[in-house]
Amino acid sequence: MHPLSRTARLTGAFYLGLALTGMLGFLLIRPQVFTAGDSTAVLEALAGNLPLARVGLLLELGIVVTQVLTALWFFKLFGGVNAFAAGSLATLGLMNAVAILGSAASLSTAIQLGESTSADAAVQASLLIVLSEGFWAAGVVFFGAWLIPMGMLVLQSGYAWRWIGWALVVGGIGYIASIVLVTLAPEATVVADLLVIPATVGEFSIMLSLLIRGVPARAAARALEASR
Repeated sequence: MHPLSRTARLTGAFYLGLALTGMLGFLLIRPQVFTAGDSTAVLEALAGNLPLARVGLLLELGIVVTQVLTALWFFKLFGGVNAFAAGSLATLGLMNAVAILGSAASLSTAIQLGESTSADAAVQASLLIVLSEGFWAAGVVFFGAWLIPMGMLVLQSGYAWRWIGWALVVGGIGYIASIVLVTLAPEATVVADLLVIPATVGEFSIMLSLLIRGVPARAAARALEASR
């Protein structure tokens, strides 16, 4: 197997890990345990589901680890194609990981408060969960932005089908547009959800392409020739 294909498949595997930890932690467990609202209800949800909350925290940390590995291996994969674009891709991915790490720290402290008998524990836990949501909202900016250099690198390298590259570029722009829209018009959730569809298609497509196809032989040969 060509070394580029090995790198591509490992990148795809890390991306799959990011997708799985994100779906399980953010989409499945978080709504059951870490929900902002009435402070008393927040603390009761935590105190009554501490084992699940700890699993959610581990998955949040899993998101951080897999995001970092995915960003670094994308740089390894695309660094020889365009160093600036690959560096931008890795930097944006790492910034998203830092934001999620802040969220994990907030959740960790909230879980400790779930075991507390302090009179202020309910208010403090509620504020920490709101802070966690704020970290996620900030991180989404970088998670959307990193799709743009990712798509450009796909188009430039030929490591995946061109339509995937365009889906990533359009998806990244749509992601950022959805954030702006929801910030200015919080009720426009339907339109915001539509704007991120290309991003979802592009992300799953590039992940599966890297994981299953690796790097096409012709593109790998061009990369080898360019490196000489």
